[in-house]
Amino acid sequence: VQLDESGGGLVQAGDSLRLSCTVSGRTISSYVMGWLRQSPGKDRELLTYVNWDSNNTYYEDSVKGRFTVSRDNAKNMVYLQMNSLKPEDTAVYYCAAGFLYGAGRFEYAHWGQGTQVTVSS
Repeated sequence: VQLDESGGGLVQAGDSLRLSCTVSGRTISSYVMGWLRQSPGKDRELLTYVNWDSNNTYYEDSVKGRFTVSRDNAKNMVYLQMNSLKPEDTAVYYCAAGFLYGAGRFEYAHWGQGTQVTVSS
């Protein structure tokens, strides 16, 4: 399974970006799909995930209400719409494919190389 993120860039605070994740090698309908990010000096953190039929989503508190995850199983793609971006959103963003285990714990087996998002103040 190969995941390729795109859509990152340099934006100003308050702007929006839409990240895309193109998946090849296996249909994403088998997976829960998520987005994570990692800032310099910090651990990688889970931002959001969406289950196979999009009726179960999770958002980390800092992005709730600003970020929206979506998926298109027919196109084998996942998206992250990011609105009202803040400087603290600056990070490398990763798409991931995995599964949910008890109490909504997302464990991912595959991830991409990431796309850089930089938000200036």
